[in-house]
Amino acid sequence: MTADRAAALTREITALKQERNAVILAHNYQVPEIQDVADYVGDSLGLARQAATTNAEVIAFCGVHFMAETAKILNPGKIVVLPDKDAGCSLEESCPADQLAALQKTNPNFYTIAYINCSAAVKALSDCICTSGNADRIVRAAPKDRDLLFVPDENLGQWVMETTGRPMKLWRGDCYVHVEFRKEGLQQVRAAHPHTPIIAHPECLKEVRDLADVVCSTEKMIDFCRKSASKQFVVVTESGIIHRLRKECPGKEFLPAPVFDVMRMPTDNCRCSECKYMKMNTLEKVRDCLKNLSPRIELPADILDRARRPIERMLEISAQPIENAG
Repeated sequence: MTADRAAALTREITALKQERNAVILAHNYQVPEIQDVADYVGDSLGLARQAATTNAEVIAFCGVHFMAETAKILNPGKIVVLPDKDAGCSLEESCPADQLAALQKTNPNFYTIAYINCSAAVKALSDCICTSGNADRIVRAAPKDRDLLFVPDENLGQWVMETTGRPMKLWRGDCYVHVEFRKEGLQQVRAAHPHTPIIAHPECLKEVRDLADVVCSTEKMIDFCRKSASKQFVVVTESGIIHRLRKECPGKEFLPAPVFDVMRMPTDNCRCSECKYMKMNTLEKVRDCLKNLSPRIELPADILDRARRPIERMLEISAQPIENAG
């Protein structure tokens, strides 16, 4: 897209936003031009907080389907639109609500913690929601007399077990983007840049997390890079975050970690990892969703009610002082 075209679309979007009394929320993995037009850019936890407190009448959620559902759950009386209705998530798809319900019946003592990357129906079956930014805290706050069931990301769940020492039963799901990172790629980067910090998302495989200097959510990555004295970083997550890192950390260099295919061979056409779903949203689609107020997110009343409780529980726990959170 040319700069002139992007500027024209941005002007249209700004006018429509004012006309509709709308707010634009965008995830860190969105394309740069969407991040630049958004009112707020952040990770899942930050976006949930923004959705919970906005006074706007319309929420244009530039992310994937489960994120827009979360905004609707927290704002049942508002219009929530998603630029592309087909922007999904491999984690959401990996955990059908009926299969989760069947597993829960096998153990009445299960306390289900659901990573926010799941459907509204799965949230409605859960006791508490978490994000990569607060998963450690949510698990530590879980009732001590309950058997923890963590869905749907087994890599994030495994990492939280390591940090908390709390055993959990893990659902077998993963983010197709983050499992493309392999230890071979990080070993190559470490050899080429021995003094450069490697920061990885906890959705990555254990073999990758073990080689990283820091494992954290995207928002905490930004905070770490902003405060670090280092001038160069290797970023092991979806490459969309690099746009925001460059904006918020001027003068610093960010290297996307290489990805490997299923045969553990380096890819030839791209050395960074992109989520095909996150990249389905475009400036044109943002303009159109504000203009037409569609595609809209609609959910049954019972799902809205039951799914809201575990999300609100997450937000309450996340707001507590750390010493009282557990």
